[in-house]
Amino acid sequence: MGKVTAAGMQAGERRWRMRVGIVGLQHESNTFAPGVTPLAAFERDTLFTGAAVRDRYAGTHHEVGGFFEQLAADGVEAVPVFAAWALPSGTIAAGAADELTRRLLAAVADASPLDGLLVAPHGAAVAESHPDFDGHWLTELRKLVGPSLPLVGTLDLHANLSPQMVTSTGAWFAYRTNPHLDQRDTGRQAAALLARTLRGEVRPVTAAAFPPLVVNIEAQATAEPPCRDLAAAADAVRRRPGVLAVSVLLGFPYADVPEMGAALSVTTDGDRGLADRSAAELAGWWWDRRERFRGNLIAVEEAVRRAAVEPGPVCLLDMGDNVGGGSPADGTVVAHELVRQGVGPGFVCLADPDAVRAATAAGVGGELTLAVGGKTDDRHGPPLPGPFTVRSLHGGAFEEAEARHGGIRRFDQGPTAVVERPGLTVMLTTRRTAPFSLRQVTAFGLDPARFRVLVAKGVHAPVAAYAPACPTLIRVNTPGVTAADLSHFAYRRRRPLYPFEPDLAWVPPSEPEA
Repeated sequence: MGKVTAAGMQAGERRWRMRVGIVGLQHESNTFAPGVTPLAAFERDTLFTGAAVRDRYAGTHHEVGGFFEQLAADGVEAVPVFAAWALPSGTIAAGAADELTRRLLAAVADASPLDGLLVAPHGAAVAESHPDFDGHWLTELRKLVGPSLPLVGTLDLHANLSPQMVTSTGAWFAYRTNPHLDQRDTGRQAAALLARTLRGEVRPVTAAAFPPLVVNIEAQATAEPPCRDLAAAADAVRRRPGVLAVSVLLGFPYADVPEMGAALSVTTDGDRGLADRSAAELAGWWWDRRERFRGNLIAVEEAVRRAAVEPGPVCLLDMGDNVGGGSPADGTVVAHELVRQGVGPGFVCLADPDAVRAATAAGVGGELTLAVGGKTDDRHGPPLPGPFTVRSLHGGAFEEAEARHGGIRRFDQGPTAVVERPGLTVMLTTRRTAPFSLRQVTAFGLDPARFRVLVAKGVHAPVAAYAPACPTLIRVNTPGVTAADLSHFAYRRRRPLYPFEPDLAWVPPSEPEA
């Protein structure tokens, strides 16, 4: 594999147009989810090199779309290099991780010469062979391109930041919103800083801090306290002269790795002392208010009782079966409780390819006895039995034009069947599909207004999609591989963290931690 070289000058002759490579390798790995994530999962979703990367992301609300947009505005040539993404799921298989890294590095070498790189990891990728997989491939990338090539990156707000990730990359820009509606803008900020770096206008220096705390997933809505107050504190640091970027990472609690937990980074224009002091100060502010980030958990029975009387339609957010966090998408706990309490009409979407096949065989209008959902494991509720009538059958593809969590435009949940029993409509899908778009409901002939309750399998990600249709949203403390109640999980590799160790003492270090 050849060394990547810079493209700025040609033996003292005319200056070339600056060339910036674009690389993305994204996976949110839930180490508690059953099974491993194979290479085929990326091949099924996103695994591209070269021009196909531009075709996939240009014009989207994704951060890579922001890369392309801002580089064009700055007159910098964007070189699409590599992109890989798979829906959050279990730990990445060792062979898949090795192959993804090999392909990424080969694509970067083939794209040489480059003046700089924009990188888009998720920040919470875990592989069997590399618990800090993002740190691993970023380190290998840095070895390939050398110590001086400028690298600027973006991170998901739920990244588990590691020292390796910090030292391999000159600056980080994390999403600031949850639901993630600012992805394209985040990409634009990163690209703008890289362009300024290439022009010699700034010299990014980054410090990081790692307060030892877990932010409960229920408390991670950025428009609500306590995260709204944390964002205001970060904004105050961001406004300081000489500060170029501040990234606050809430962490991804469903990864049993040493890096799991809260983190932040501060990037300044060549001022290491300012970066260190600002990172330590913001981390101390956060640590002093750690109690506020423990979350407020509402039991299933109470949530359904409230759904019966609150202004409707009501969206019940099924936190234990959060598809965007790696869950199986077939949890039935809330559906069972809706049936038990007789609250409806209700809607729930379940990934159940066997039930789709049975409904397809019965045909539209057909009546059959099914037991739907609850088939992946015993953590998300038992199958929901009953006589069902097949209302409609669909191919499963739909599009979202608005800025929604994930920045995804095209969805395909595979062959889909909509079936009904008294008081409950169930959408059965062949593939797990996160509820990031209300088009998942409306594109298949369903009107959200006709339901008293819609169940969305997520915590914050579905809010942008469902809030326009649902005046009431309730986060429900359901069991599962993404449960908000972290006492459900046996952590073995994580460091001491609050609130697991409630008496833990910590003082922000005066020296950089990365």
